[in-house]
Amino acid sequence: MNPDLLLDRQRTFFATGATLPLSFRLEQLERLRGALESHEADLFAALRDDLHKSERDSFLTETALCLTEISFIRKRLARWMKPKRVPTPLTHIGSVGRIYPEPYGSALILAPWNYPVQLAIAPLIGAIAAGNCAVVKPSELTPRVSAVLARLIGDTFPADYIAVVEGGVDASEALLAQPFDYLFFTGSPAVGRIVMEKAARHLTPVTLELGGKSPVIVHRDADLAKAARRIAWAKTLNAGQTCVAPDYLYVHEEVKKPLLAALREQANAFYGSDPLRHPDLTRIVNERHFRRLVSYLDEGRVVFGGGYDEATRAMELTVLEAMDADSAVMQDEIFGPILPVLTYRDLNEALAGIRSRPKPLSLYLFTESREMARRVLRETSFGGGAVNDAVYHLASPYLPFGGVGTSGTGSYHGRASFDTFTHYKSVLHQTSRFDLPFRYPDSKAGLGLLRKLMK
Repeated sequence: MNPDLLLDRQRTFFATGATLPLSFRLEQLERLRGALESHEADLFAALRDDLHKSERDSFLTETALCLTEISFIRKRLARWMKPKRVPTPLTHIGSVGRIYPEPYGSALILAPWNYPVQLAIAPLIGAIAAGNCAVVKPSELTPRVSAVLARLIGDTFPADYIAVVEGGVDASEALLAQPFDYLFFTGSPAVGRIVMEKAARHLTPVTLELGGKSPVIVHRDADLAKAARRIAWAKTLNAGQTCVAPDYLYVHEEVKKPLLAALREQANAFYGSDPLRHPDLTRIVNERHFRRLVSYLDEGRVVFGGGYDEATRAMELTVLEAMDADSAVMQDEIFGPILPVLTYRDLNEALAGIRSRPKPLSLYLFTESREMARRVLRETSFGGGAVNDAVYHLASPYLPFGGVGTSGTGSYHGRASFDTFTHYKSVLHQTSRFDLPFRYPDSKAGLGLLRKLMK
Protein backbone atom coordinates (compact mmCIF):
# COMPACT_ATOMS: atom_id res chain seq x y z
CA MET A 1 0.00 0.00 0.00
CA ASN A 2 1.20 3.52 -0.78
CA PRO A 3 2.66 5.01 2.46
CA ASP A 4 0.84 8.32 1.89
CA LEU A 5 -2.50 6.59 1.52
CA LEU A 6 -1.83 4.24 4.43
CA LEU A 7 -1.06 7.04 6.85
CA ASP A 8 -4.07 9.04 5.65
CA ARG A 9 -6.34 6.06 6.23
CA GLN A 10 -4.95 5.46 9.69
CA ARG A 11 -5.37 9.11 10.63
CA THR A 12 -8.96 8.99 9.42
CA PHE A 13 -9.62 5.90 11.53
CA PHE A 14 -7.88 7.41 14.55
CA ALA A 15 -9.99 10.55 14.27
CA THR A 16 -13.14 8.48 14.82
CA GLY A 17 -12.04 7.88 18.41
CA ALA A 18 -12.45 4.13 18.04
CA THR A 19 -9.03 3.38 19.56
CA LEU A 20 -9.60 5.39 22.73
CA PRO A 21 -11.88 3.25 24.95
CA LEU A 22 -10.33 0.78 27.37
CA SER A 23 -12.61 -1.97 26.07
CA PHE A 24 -11.31 -1.53 22.53
CA ARG A 25 -7.66 -1.64 23.58
CA LEU A 26 -8.17 -4.73 25.71
CA GLU A 27 -9.99 -6.46 22.88
CA GLN A 28 -7.18 -5.71 20.41
CA LEU A 29 -4.51 -6.96 22.81
CA GLU A 30 -6.48 -10.15 23.27
CA ARG A 31 -6.82 -10.54 19.50
CA LEU A 32 -3.08 -10.09 19.14
CA ARG A 33 -2.50 -12.75 21.79
CA GLY A 34 -4.76 -15.14 19.93
CA ALA A 35 -3.01 -14.41 16.65
CA LEU A 36 0.42 -15.10 18.15
CA GLU A 37 -0.79 -18.39 19.54
CA SER A 38 -2.58 -19.51 16.39
CA HIS A 39 0.38 -18.57 14.16
CA GLU A 40 3.01 -19.93 16.55
CA ALA A 41 3.91 -22.95 14.41
CA ASP A 42 4.33 -20.74 11.34
CA LEU A 43 6.45 -18.25 13.27
CA PHE A 44 8.68 -21.01 14.62
CA ALA A 45 9.12 -22.50 11.14
CA ALA A 46 10.00 -19.09 9.72
CA LEU A 47 12.50 -18.45 12.51
CA ARG A 48 14.05 -21.82 11.77
CA ASP A 49 14.33 -20.97 8.08
CA ASP A 50 15.74 -17.46 8.56
CA LEU A 51 18.01 -17.98 11.60
CA HIS A 52 18.01 -21.74 12.25
CA LYS A 53 16.56 -20.91 15.65
CA SER A 54 15.38 -23.80 17.80
CA GLU A 55 11.77 -24.11 18.89
CA ARG A 56 12.85 -23.64 22.51
CA ASP A 57 14.74 -20.42 21.77
CA SER A 58 11.95 -19.20 19.50
CA PHE A 59 9.47 -19.58 22.32
CA LEU A 60 11.78 -18.29 25.06
CA THR A 61 13.11 -15.22 23.27
CA GLU A 62 10.33 -14.37 20.84
CA THR A 63 6.70 -15.33 21.48
CA ALA A 64 6.80 -15.97 25.24
CA LEU A 65 8.08 -12.47 25.96
CA CYS A 66 5.29 -10.98 23.86
CA LEU A 67 2.59 -13.08 25.50
CA THR A 68 3.90 -12.17 28.96
CA GLU A 69 3.92 -8.50 27.98
CA ILE A 70 0.30 -8.66 26.84
CA SER A 71 -0.82 -10.31 30.07
CA PHE A 72 1.13 -7.83 32.20
CA ILE A 73 -0.29 -4.79 30.41
CA ARG A 74 -3.90 -6.00 30.19
CA LYS A 75 -4.07 -6.43 33.98
CA ARG A 76 -2.88 -2.86 34.60
CA LEU A 77 -4.11 -0.86 31.64
CA ALA A 78 -7.28 0.47 33.24
CA ARG A 79 -5.24 2.02 36.05
CA TRP A 80 -2.66 3.51 33.70
CA MET A 81 -5.32 5.12 31.51
CA LYS A 82 -6.98 7.06 34.32
CA PRO A 83 -6.28 10.79 34.49
CA LYS A 84 -4.06 11.59 37.45
CA ARG A 85 -4.91 14.42 39.80
CA VAL A 86 -1.89 16.41 40.93
CA PRO A 87 -1.48 19.10 43.61
CA THR A 88 -1.70 22.79 42.79
CA PRO A 89 0.29 25.58 44.43
CA LEU A 90 -1.09 28.28 46.73
CA THR A 91 -1.32 30.65 43.77
CA HIS A 92 -3.86 28.30 42.18
CA ILE A 93 -6.37 28.03 45.04
CA GLY A 94 -9.71 26.84 43.71
CA SER A 95 -8.27 24.97 40.76
CA VAL A 96 -7.53 21.29 40.12
CA GLY A 97 -4.62 19.97 38.07
CA ARG A 98 -4.95 16.74 36.10
CA ILE A 99 -2.68 14.85 33.74
CA TYR A 100 -4.48 13.03 30.91
CA PRO A 101 -2.79 10.20 29.04
CA GLU A 102 -3.61 10.29 25.33
CA PRO A 103 -2.26 8.42 22.29
CA TYR A 104 -0.06 10.16 19.76
CA GLY A 105 -1.98 8.94 16.73
CA SER A 106 -0.26 6.72 14.19
CA ALA A 107 3.09 5.17 15.14
CA LEU A 108 5.75 3.76 12.83
CA ILE A 109 7.65 0.74 14.21
CA LEU A 110 10.85 -0.22 12.38
CA ALA A 111 11.89 -3.68 13.55
CA PRO A 112 15.28 -5.43 13.19
CA TRP A 113 16.20 -8.94 12.07
CA ASN A 114 17.88 -10.44 15.15
CA TYR A 115 14.67 -11.05 17.15
CA PRO A 116 12.27 -10.40 14.29
CA VAL A 117 9.08 -11.40 16.10
CA GLN A 118 9.69 -10.01 19.58
CA LEU A 119 11.17 -6.71 18.45
CA ALA A 120 8.27 -6.07 16.09
CA ILE A 121 5.45 -7.20 18.36
CA ALA A 122 6.63 -5.90 21.76
CA PRO A 123 6.56 -2.22 20.75
CA LEU A 124 3.29 -2.85 18.89
CA ILE A 125 1.78 -4.05 22.18
CA GLY A 126 2.71 -0.72 23.74
CA ALA A 127 1.28 1.22 20.80
CA ILE A 128 -2.03 -0.66 20.99
CA ALA A 129 -2.25 -0.31 24.77
CA ALA A 130 -1.74 3.43 24.49
CA GLY A 131 -4.54 3.73 21.90
CA ASN A 132 -2.52 4.33 18.74
CA CYS A 133 -2.76 3.09 15.21
CA ALA A 134 0.50 1.59 13.95
CA VAL A 135 2.50 0.57 10.90
CA VAL A 136 5.08 -2.17 11.42
CA LYS A 137 8.03 -2.55 9.04
CA PRO A 138 9.79 -5.90 9.60
CA SER A 139 13.36 -6.48 8.46
CA GLU A 140 13.98 -7.72 4.94
CA LEU A 141 16.92 -9.78 6.26
CA THR A 142 14.46 -12.26 7.78
CA PRO A 143 11.99 -12.49 4.87
CA ARG A 144 10.11 -15.60 5.99
CA VAL A 145 9.36 -14.10 9.40
CA SER A 146 8.38 -10.85 7.71
CA ALA A 147 5.87 -12.70 5.52
CA VAL A 148 4.34 -14.50 8.51
CA LEU A 149 4.06 -11.26 10.46
CA ALA A 150 2.35 -9.60 7.50
CA ARG A 151 -0.14 -12.44 7.32
CA LEU A 152 -0.64 -12.53 11.11
CA ILE A 153 -1.32 -8.80 11.34
CA GLY A 154 -3.33 -8.71 8.12
CA ASP A 155 -5.61 -11.53 9.30
CA THR A 156 -6.13 -9.90 12.69
CA PHE A 157 -6.50 -6.14 12.15
CA PRO A 158 -7.74 -3.83 9.40
CA ALA A 159 -4.89 -1.90 7.76
CA ASP A 160 -6.63 1.35 8.73
CA TYR A 161 -5.71 0.43 12.30
CA ILE A 162 -2.62 -1.83 12.26
CA ALA A 163 -0.65 -2.60 9.11
CA VAL A 164 2.57 -4.30 8.05
CA VAL A 165 4.69 -2.94 5.20
CA GLU A 166 7.27 -5.37 3.83
CA GLY A 167 10.28 -4.52 1.72
CA GLY A 168 13.86 -3.32 1.87
CA VAL A 169 15.58 0.00 2.37
CA ASP A 170 13.34 1.71 -0.18
CA ALA A 171 10.23 0.78 1.80
CA SER A 172 11.80 2.07 5.02
CA GLU A 173 12.79 5.35 3.38
CA ALA A 174 9.31 5.83 1.95
CA LEU A 175 7.78 5.32 5.39
CA LEU A 176 10.30 7.63 7.06
CA ALA A 177 9.34 10.36 4.63
CA GLN A 178 5.82 10.37 6.09
CA PRO A 179 4.82 12.58 9.04
CA PHE A 180 3.98 9.81 11.51
CA ASP A 181 3.02 10.92 15.01
CA TYR A 182 5.59 8.66 16.69
CA LEU A 183 8.57 6.64 15.52
CA PHE A 184 10.02 3.58 17.22
CA PHE A 185 13.25 2.16 15.80
CA THR A 186 15.38 -0.80 16.86
CA GLY A 187 18.73 -1.26 15.15
CA SER A 188 22.29 -0.02 14.96
CA PRO A 189 23.51 3.39 16.15
CA ALA A 190 24.58 4.22 12.58
CA VAL A 191 21.08 3.69 11.18
CA GLY A 192 19.59 5.24 14.31
CA ARG A 193 21.25 8.54 13.42
CA ILE A 194 19.65 8.42 9.97
CA VAL A 195 16.25 7.63 11.45
CA MET A 196 16.53 10.49 13.91
CA GLU A 197 17.46 12.90 11.11
CA LYS A 198 14.43 11.80 9.09
CA ALA A 199 12.15 12.17 12.10
CA ALA A 200 13.51 15.65 12.80
CA ARG A 201 12.14 16.88 9.48
CA HIS A 202 8.63 16.39 10.84
CA LEU A 203 9.57 16.98 14.50
CA THR A 204 8.35 13.44 15.14
CA PRO A 205 9.20 12.14 18.63
CA VAL A 206 11.33 9.01 18.57
CA THR A 207 12.43 6.06 20.62
CA LEU A 208 15.74 4.61 19.47
CA GLU A 209 16.69 1.17 20.74
CA LEU A 210 20.27 0.84 19.56
CA GLY A 211 23.30 -1.06 20.83
CA GLY A 212 27.01 -0.77 21.47
CA LYS A 213 29.77 -2.68 23.19
CA SER A 214 28.24 -4.00 26.39
CA PRO A 215 30.93 -5.04 28.92
CA VAL A 216 30.93 -7.79 31.50
CA ILE A 217 33.15 -7.65 34.57
CA VAL A 218 34.06 -10.77 36.52
CA HIS A 219 35.72 -9.94 39.83
CA ARG A 220 37.94 -12.31 41.74
CA ASP A 221 35.24 -13.02 44.35
CA ALA A 222 32.63 -14.09 41.79
CA ASP A 223 31.01 -17.52 41.72
CA LEU A 224 32.96 -18.58 38.64
CA ALA A 225 30.86 -21.62 37.76
CA LYS A 226 27.62 -19.61 37.68
CA ALA A 227 29.29 -16.64 36.02
CA ALA A 228 30.64 -18.85 33.24
CA ARG A 229 27.30 -20.59 32.70
CA ARG A 230 25.36 -17.33 32.52
CA ILE A 231 27.92 -15.54 30.33
CA ALA A 232 28.15 -18.51 27.93
CA TRP A 233 24.36 -18.61 27.68
CA ALA A 234 24.12 -14.86 27.08
CA LYS A 235 26.87 -14.88 24.46
CA THR A 236 25.64 -17.91 22.51
CA LEU A 237 21.93 -17.03 22.69
CA ASN A 238 20.83 -16.28 19.13
CA ALA A 239 24.46 -16.84 18.07
CA GLY A 240 25.42 -13.68 19.92
CA GLN A 241 23.16 -11.61 17.67
CA THR A 242 21.66 -9.80 20.64
CA CYS A 243 21.92 -6.07 21.27
CA VAL A 244 22.54 -6.69 24.99
CA ALA A 245 24.93 -9.63 24.58
CA PRO A 246 28.24 -9.35 26.46
CA ASP A 247 30.52 -7.73 23.90
CA TYR A 248 33.81 -7.94 25.78
CA LEU A 249 34.94 -9.32 29.12
CA TYR A 250 37.04 -7.78 31.87
CA VAL A 251 38.19 -10.49 34.27
CA HIS A 252 40.40 -10.12 37.34
CA GLU A 253 43.80 -11.57 36.53
CA GLU A 254 43.67 -13.96 39.50
CA VAL A 255 40.63 -15.82 38.13
CA LYS A 256 41.14 -15.53 34.38
CA LYS A 257 42.40 -19.07 33.89
CA PRO A 258 39.64 -20.87 35.83
CA LEU A 259 36.95 -18.63 34.33
CA LEU A 260 38.01 -19.37 30.76
CA ALA A 261 38.19 -23.07 31.56
CA ALA A 262 34.64 -22.87 32.94
CA LEU A 263 33.46 -20.99 29.83
CA ARG A 264 34.90 -23.71 27.60
CA GLU A 265 33.17 -26.35 29.72
CA GLN A 266 29.82 -24.56 29.47
CA ALA A 267 30.12 -24.17 25.71
CA ASN A 268 30.59 -27.93 25.45
CA ALA A 269 27.70 -28.55 27.82
CA PHE A 270 25.37 -26.40 25.69
CA TYR A 271 26.33 -27.50 22.19
CA GLY A 272 28.60 -30.55 22.53
CA SER A 273 32.07 -31.25 21.25
CA ASP A 274 30.99 -30.56 17.65
CA PRO A 275 28.85 -27.41 18.01
CA LEU A 276 28.81 -26.60 14.29
CA ARG A 277 26.72 -29.72 13.74
CA HIS A 278 24.41 -29.15 16.67
CA PRO A 279 20.82 -29.08 15.41
CA ASP A 280 19.83 -26.12 17.60
CA LEU A 281 22.77 -23.78 17.01
CA THR A 282 21.44 -20.49 15.66
CA ARG A 283 23.11 -19.32 12.45
CA ILE A 284 24.53 -15.94 11.44
CA VAL A 285 21.82 -14.10 9.54
CA ASN A 286 23.58 -13.58 6.17
CA GLU A 287 26.87 -13.83 4.30
CA ARG A 288 27.90 -10.22 4.93
CA HIS A 289 27.61 -10.49 8.69
CA PHE A 290 29.26 -13.91 8.63
CA ARG A 291 32.27 -12.58 6.72
CA ARG A 292 32.56 -9.66 9.11
CA LEU A 293 32.67 -12.02 12.09
CA VAL A 294 35.22 -14.33 10.47
CA SER A 295 37.51 -11.35 9.88
CA TYR A 296 37.57 -10.64 13.63
CA LEU A 297 39.18 -14.02 14.30
CA ASP A 298 42.51 -12.75 12.96
CA GLU A 299 42.57 -9.78 15.32
CA GLY A 300 43.51 -11.69 18.47
CA ARG A 301 44.72 -15.03 19.74
CA VAL A 302 42.03 -17.70 19.91
CA VAL A 303 41.86 -19.17 23.42
CA PHE A 304 39.22 -21.69 22.42
CA GLY A 305 36.62 -22.04 19.72
CA GLY A 306 37.32 -20.36 16.41
CA GLY A 307 35.45 -22.90 14.33
CA TYR A 308 32.93 -21.95 11.67
CA ASP A 309 31.13 -23.45 8.70
CA GLU A 310 30.84 -21.30 5.58
CA ALA A 311 28.09 -23.43 4.05
CA THR A 312 25.72 -23.09 7.00
CA ARG A 313 27.03 -19.80 8.46
CA ALA A 314 27.44 -21.53 11.82
CA MET A 315 30.04 -20.25 14.27
CA GLU A 316 31.02 -21.63 17.65
CA LEU A 317 31.63 -19.64 20.81
CA THR A 318 35.10 -18.16 20.46
CA VAL A 319 37.18 -16.45 23.14
CA LEU A 320 39.93 -14.08 21.98
CA GLU A 321 42.77 -12.44 23.85
CA ALA A 322 45.75 -10.20 22.97
CA MET A 323 43.63 -7.90 20.78
CA ASP A 324 44.93 -4.52 19.73
CA ALA A 325 42.90 -1.69 21.26
CA ASP A 326 42.37 -0.16 17.81
CA SER A 327 41.31 -3.41 16.14
CA ALA A 328 37.84 -3.68 14.64
CA VAL A 329 36.82 -6.36 17.13
CA MET A 330 37.47 -3.88 19.95
CA GLN A 331 35.83 -0.95 18.17
CA ASP A 332 32.74 -2.44 16.51
CA GLU A 333 29.72 -3.99 18.16
CA ILE A 334 30.49 -7.67 17.51
CA PHE A 335 26.95 -9.07 17.23
CA GLY A 336 28.16 -12.64 17.11
CA PRO A 337 29.55 -15.44 19.32
CA ILE A 338 33.04 -13.90 19.71
CA LEU A 339 34.13 -12.72 23.15
CA PRO A 340 37.33 -10.68 23.55
CA VAL A 341 38.85 -11.02 27.02
CA LEU A 342 40.81 -8.35 28.89
CA THR A 343 42.32 -8.64 32.36
CA TYR A 344 42.64 -6.17 35.19
CA ARG A 345 44.44 -6.10 38.51
CA ASP A 346 42.68 -3.07 39.97
CA LEU A 347 39.01 -2.34 39.29
CA ASN A 348 39.97 1.20 38.33
CA GLU A 349 41.57 -0.22 35.16
CA ALA A 350 38.35 -1.88 34.06
CA LEU A 351 36.17 1.09 34.91
CA ALA A 352 38.48 3.47 33.07
CA GLY A 353 38.38 1.24 30.01
CA ILE A 354 34.58 1.09 30.07
CA ARG A 355 34.22 4.84 30.58
CA SER A 356 36.57 5.53 27.66
CA ARG A 357 33.97 4.09 25.28
CA PRO A 358 30.49 5.34 24.35
CA LYS A 359 27.86 4.51 26.96
CA PRO A 360 26.79 0.89 26.43
CA LEU A 361 23.29 -0.51 26.25
CA SER A 362 24.06 -3.00 29.04
CA LEU A 363 26.67 -3.80 31.66
CA TYR A 364 27.07 -7.00 33.66
CA LEU A 365 29.00 -7.45 36.89
CA PHE A 366 29.76 -10.73 38.64
CA THR A 367 30.78 -10.28 42.27
CA GLU A 368 29.68 -11.31 45.75
CA SER A 369 30.50 -7.87 47.15
CA ARG A 370 27.60 -5.46 47.57
CA GLU A 371 30.04 -2.59 47.92
CA MET A 372 31.66 -3.58 44.63
CA ALA A 373 28.25 -3.64 42.96
CA ARG A 374 27.33 -0.23 44.41
CA ARG A 375 30.58 1.23 43.18
CA VAL A 376 30.30 -0.08 39.63
CA LEU A 377 26.69 1.03 39.34
CA ARG A 378 27.60 4.44 40.72
CA GLU A 379 30.64 5.02 38.53
CA THR A 380 29.42 3.76 35.15
CA SER A 381 26.57 4.86 32.88
CA PHE A 382 24.67 2.32 30.79
CA GLY A 383 21.14 1.59 29.65
CA GLY A 384 20.44 -1.34 31.97
CA GLY A 385 22.04 -4.54 33.09
CA ALA A 386 22.46 -7.07 35.84
CA VAL A 387 24.58 -8.06 38.80
CA ASN A 388 25.50 -11.76 38.71
CA ASP A 389 23.57 -12.34 35.50
CA ALA A 390 23.54 -11.32 31.84
CA VAL A 391 20.78 -10.51 29.34
CA TYR A 392 18.09 -11.91 31.69
CA HIS A 393 17.02 -8.44 32.86
CA LEU A 394 15.39 -8.04 29.48
CA ALA A 395 12.64 -10.49 30.40
CA SER A 396 11.22 -8.53 33.34
CA PRO A 397 8.25 -6.30 32.46
CA TYR A 398 8.92 -4.36 35.67
CA LEU A 399 12.27 -3.10 34.33
CA PRO A 400 12.12 -0.44 31.58
CA PHE A 401 14.50 -1.34 28.77
CA GLY A 402 16.43 1.25 26.81
CA GLY A 403 19.78 2.85 26.18
CA VAL A 404 21.61 6.05 27.00
CA GLY A 405 23.76 8.19 24.76
CA THR A 406 24.71 6.38 21.56
CA SER A 407 23.07 3.16 22.82
CA GLY A 408 19.63 4.68 22.49
CA THR A 409 17.01 7.06 23.77
CA GLY A 410 13.72 6.19 25.42
CA SER A 411 12.62 2.88 26.89
CA TYR A 412 9.84 0.30 26.82
CA HIS A 413 8.56 -2.96 28.35
CA GLY A 414 5.69 -3.05 30.84
CA ARG A 415 4.52 0.36 32.03
CA ALA A 416 7.33 1.99 30.06
CA SER A 417 5.79 0.70 26.80
CA PHE A 418 2.51 2.44 27.61
CA ASP A 419 4.37 5.61 28.60
CA THR A 420 6.47 5.60 25.43
CA PHE A 421 3.47 5.68 23.12
CA THR A 422 1.50 8.09 25.31
CA HIS A 423 1.45 11.87 25.43
CA TYR A 424 0.70 13.15 28.91
CA LYS A 425 -1.54 16.20 28.56
CA SER A 426 -1.50 18.58 31.51
CA VAL A 427 -4.74 20.47 32.18
CA LEU A 428 -5.67 23.02 34.85
CA HIS A 429 -9.37 23.06 35.78
CA GLN A 430 -10.00 26.52 37.16
CA THR A 431 -12.95 27.61 39.31
CA SER A 432 -15.40 30.30 38.22
CA ARG A 433 -16.71 30.89 41.76
CA PHE A 434 -14.06 33.48 42.55
CA ASP A 435 -10.98 35.11 41.09
CA LEU A 436 -7.58 35.86 42.59
CA PRO A 437 -6.75 39.44 41.62
CA PHE A 438 -2.98 39.47 42.24
CA ARG A 439 -2.07 38.27 38.72
CA TYR A 440 -3.84 41.15 36.95
CA PRO A 441 -2.18 44.49 36.18
CA ASP A 442 -4.87 46.48 38.09
CA SER A 443 -4.27 44.49 41.29
CA LYS A 444 -3.46 46.49 44.42
CA ALA A 445 -1.34 43.68 45.82
CA GLY A 446 2.20 44.74 46.42
CA LEU A 447 5.31 43.06 45.07
CA GLY A 448 6.06 41.73 48.54
CA LEU A 449 2.81 39.73 48.62
CA LEU A 450 3.50 38.40 45.13
CA ARG A 451 6.97 37.25 46.17
CA LYS A 452 5.52 35.37 49.15
CA LEU A 453 2.82 33.70 47.05
CA MET A 454 5.21 32.70 44.28
CA LYS A 455 7.82 31.04 46.52
